[in-house]
Amino acid sequence: MPKFYVPTSGPDDWKQLLANPDRQWRTGYSAKALACRWEESKGFPPEVASLFANSALEAFRGIELLLAIPEHQVPLPGGGASSQCDLWCLAKAHDRLVSIAVEGKVAESFGPTLAQWSRGMSNGKRKRLEFIKETLGINSDIPENVRYQLLHRAAAAVIEARRFNVPSAVLLIHSFSHDRARFEDFAAFLELMGARTLAGLVELGKSNGVGIFAGWVVGDWGVTSS
Repeated sequence: MPKFYVPTSGPDDWKQLLANPDRQWRTGYSAKALACRWEESKGFPPEVASLFANSALEAFRGIELLLAIPEHQVPLPGGGASSQCDLWCLAKAHDRLVSIAVEGKVAESFGPTLAQWSRGMSNGKRKRLEFIKETLGINSDIPENVRYQLLHRAAAAVIEARRFNVPSAVLLIHSFSHDRARFEDFAAFLELMGARTLAGLVELGKSNGVGIFAGWVVGDWGVTSS
């Protein structure tokens, strides 16, 4: 994991960090939309700020963005690729830090279901899945329809919370689909985690001292992404 980061000067700096810039950096896709929206907002975009401000969870009121790192890679055991967050944020609310893993989406899939990812299960994959379950405090079998990306991205938020001694971790889906495309996959993940509601900022429980939360917001395209 790199120890040094260079500040961005605009959305185009995010492009160079993508795994496949020529394929992923296109108008109408989440990578470009997310970069433009956050850069133009110069902090939390209004829809993200509203999610926290209107939450019934007092601990997140008045949250302030301290640091945001595009395409932040969080290593996971078992070999294979790291969990590459579209954006990882360190924020502060009431003098307490918050780890936020942001996943941008337009209409793109959340990737394979657990059933698809588990085909030909190797020892490395088995080790990784057990680690993710422990990290998220999951003590039961995971339904095969749950999307693997949501599991490891939520785990990434918790891993970084532990690394920085942060008490709260948030998985934030920043959608640019006003039809809420793929929301059913997010709902399946929330149900796995025992959420009591699917709206707003949702509390998912606690694992090894870290409170886990998730939220879904819908934003407009950034001006420079159209």
